[in-house]
Amino acid sequence: MLQEQDSVSELADALNDLAGNLVSFFISFAVVGRYWVAHHQFFARLKNLDSGMVGINLVYLAFIAFLPFPTALLGNYFDNPLAVTIYAVSVAAVSGLEVVEYRHAHRHDLMAEKLPDDVYRWGAFISLSPVFLFVASIPVAFLHTWIAVASWYLFVPFMKIASRWAPDRTDEFF
Repeated sequence: MLQEQDSVSELADALNDLAGNLVSFFISFAVVGRYWVAHHQFFARLKNLDSGMVGINLVYLAFIAFLPFPTALLGNYFDNPLAVTIYAVSVAAVSGLEVVEYRHAHRHDLMAEKLPDDVYRWGAFISLSPVFLFVASIPVAFLHTWIAVASWYLFVPFMKIASRWAPDRTDEFF
């Protein structure tokens, strides 16, 4: 009986040690899930692909595939600002690549329906906002890592507020 209690206590301690990994997993899952949905929606609006878009998309997908590495760093070294920085830079790079894809598709007439200029600018602004949010969290990480990570969730209320100023017809495209 005492041995069973020791093994339960040992497992509880091990699970407690993995708490950072679990938090970072769910953060990463939410981020990758958001990118997957956005990627799917974006490619559904394309009428054509060219070699430039394929190349940009491969780089984009490489950064997505890379995300488990900074996520593991974040989980194992959650209190280390460098781990938070590496994760923030990685996610900012993915968001930046979304903007590069979006711009390429717009400039090379790959979209099934041409976006009005104000809607295009709005989409670029919204797509760039995570880049700024994640980059802005980097100096915060050197003050307090938990606050830096919590700041990533500011994107949700930001989107609610920013959507009030979306141009007409934005709903048709995003």
